[in-house]
Amino acid sequence: MNKALPPLSLIQIRVLAVLIEKERTVPDTYPMTLNALVAGCNQKTSRDPVMSISETEAQEAIDELKRLSLVLETSGGRVMRYSQNAKRVLVIPSESLALLTGLMLRGPQTAGELRIGCERLCKFSDISAVEGFLNELADRDGGLVVELPRQAGARENRWMHLLGGAPTEEMLRDVAGPRSVSASELQTDHSVTELRQRVAELEANLTQLQQVVADLCRQLGVEPTSRA
Repeated sequence: MNKALPPLSLIQIRVLAVLIEKERTVPDTYPMTLNALVAGCNQKTSRDPVMSISETEAQEAIDELKRLSLVLETSGGRVMRYSQNAKRVLVIPSESLALLTGLMLRGPQTAGELRIGCERLCKFSDISAVEGFLNELADRDGGLVVELPRQAGARENRWMHLLGGAPTEEMLRDVAGPRSVSASELQTDHSVTELRQRVAELEANLTQLQQVVADLCRQLGVEPTSRA
């Protein structure tokens, strides 16, 4: 891990990862408002662990990430908007940032799982390409990821990010290993995973649109029309 960067909290990691993810998946609504960012953090799909953070907790995480230069704040009309600056701070290529984001959003994964899960952030030609970038992240000074010991019954080793600090022995015991799946099974699951991601993004966009409408209604002095 970058020696100048202290370990991040779970909420800080989630906030930063969502900003990186949404920059690529919903560029039309980026940078993000606090309301939309909280909705992205609390998505029920493509998140491990599933979290329920408040706007206050998200704002506190943003403030600390701003102090570390990992998040930038811009003025966007009546509300502040936020964007990520992790690529510049960590000094890593886009491919490595995509893999790191996948680990931050969904926990320890194999190279095969990362290749599929990160497809909307970056397309990798094969698993060897994924492993190459992971090894670079692991070998850099301090290390940003670590390859976990292979668990009984697993076919592949999983990788874990180190932005929250090095894993303890207790953490390694607590992380349950996924069932071993074949390449064909992963490909079959891909369409479902992509659909869930798109639904979650639409939900986040709807929440942000509702906030914009509410702001306009307040500005005009009218009550927003409630839906039955």
